[in-house]
Amino acid sequence: MTTTAPVDGAHASGPDQLIVVSGMSGSGKTVALRTLEDLGYYCVDNLPAALMPAFVQALSHSTVGHRKLAVGVDVRNRAENLNRLPQILAELARSDIGYRLVFLDTRDDVLIKRYSETRRRHPLSGEGLGLAEAIAEERRLLKPMLALADRVVDTSDLNVHQLRRLVITEMGLTPGAMTLLFESFAYRRGVPTDADFVFDARCLPNPHWDSKLRPLSGKDAPVREWLEAKPEVKQFGDDLLAFLSTWLPRFEADGRSYVTICLGCTGGRHRSVYLAERLAEQLRPRYGQVLTYHREME
Repeated sequence: MTTTAPVDGAHASGPDQLIVVSGMSGSGKTVALRTLEDLGYYCVDNLPAALMPAFVQALSHSTVGHRKLAVGVDVRNRAENLNRLPQILAELARSDIGYRLVFLDTRDDVLIKRYSETRRRHPLSGEGLGLAEAIAEERRLLKPMLALADRVVDTSDLNVHQLRRLVITEMGLTPGAMTLLFESFAYRRGVPTDADFVFDARCLPNPHWDSKLRPLSGKDAPVREWLEAKPEVKQFGDDLLAFLSTWLPRFEADGRSYVTICLGCTGGRHRSVYLAERLAEQLRPRYGQVLTYHREME
């Protein structure tokens, strides 16, 4: 079962200026940070904890004025930095910097399975520890982070898409706004299980059969121009835009915070990508928080 457990003592009122993402290696921290980056956060992974106050202050008062920051802090930090984290976060609080500490956790058996499947090395495995021992040592080192967490998320039973959705709805969402995700996919690899709408673009002309366009994607100008020259592609896109413009406001009025619109084609690289990008661009002025995810290009 997936849990999102709030912890007493949140350190910020109103919009957060800083989200600190920590957790077990293999729990999905990279996915979380990439998703926050898509939502407009300035993200830095593996920042030494001791540098966090200076980093936040510098960016907050720069001419660019980054107001949405996310920092990944995990076991790759030196142990003394992790032990000093309570004092470091207290320093942030004294500077009137609001923050949330989110800890991603995963069961040991799931972590072992993930490492076995990806064949990646655990960050502590180079210290003469086996995988199970490295995970146990990591848990010990991260106890200060877990104790300070404002939110603990168990990702054991989440896939990448579900974790992205959770991050958007639980961490990065502007209150009261509806987020749209346009996801392209290949039918031969299956329809995304979290789709709210699915549209089939396989009836449209396919750039794949043009040898010059085959290596490209629907994000590349030559492919876009080729598709835009086809009247049926234009009509298909216009019809989808009209449909979504009519019905998405009904979802928003019903209190929905997140809608996933999936567009599929044969290979998931040309037609579906083009349509996802086009619709996202057209609807972004209306909804603001509009994301794209191209499954076959990740």
